[in-house]
Amino acid sequence: NPEGLEAKDIKVDYIFVSHAHFDHIGNAFEIAKANDATIISTAEICYLAEENGCKAHAMHLGGTYKFPFGKVRLTLAFHGSGIPGGHACGFVVDFYDTKFYFAGDTALFSDMQLLPQLDAFDYAILPIGGNFTMDPKDAALAAKFLGAKYVIPVHYNTWPPIAQDVEAYKADVEATTSSKVLVVKPGETIELE
Repeated sequence: NPEGLEAKDIKVDYIFVSHAHFDHIGNAFEIAKANDATIISTAEICYLAEENGCKAHAMHLGGTYKFPFGKVRLTLAFHGSGIPGGHACGFVVDFYDTKFYFAGDTALFSDMQLLPQLDAFDYAILPIGGNFTMDPKDAALAAKFLGAKYVIPVHYNTWPPIAQDVEAYKADVEATTSSKVLVVKPGETIELE
């Protein structure tokens, strides 16, 4: 990602790691140690984080835990784990009453329909790049399954195999669901309600 930040410029208390592929774990350990932050992930990634001197809170698929900021549920994600014995995951997070689903890198799966029944959320952060994850067509169906007020597309246009027309995705989702699509450019921030 050409818009990436330096680890020293990132201030955090918690870091969510969906899996151990380089584009998701990145320099999470360096950032965690610099901030005395806690990594939240699957057990395998958390054990690795602790071996590297980080604070970590291990969870597993389907597990929930109440943190000081709110509840976290680890969800399925159909993707490689990037670490022996591990699983990729997603997260449903209640962060001081702002609730969102981060799908992680995943294929479309029918059990996505259950997630809003378990934990209601207003935001769904979905990969649309294809090749390694859902493509825009599958991600539009995921948006329909989830029924979130807002959908934020991610994991696209960082290199040729995952090039997508995000405006076409936005038009499709907004024409076929009640969700509004928020397109966030690299380096841009948005404020969640």
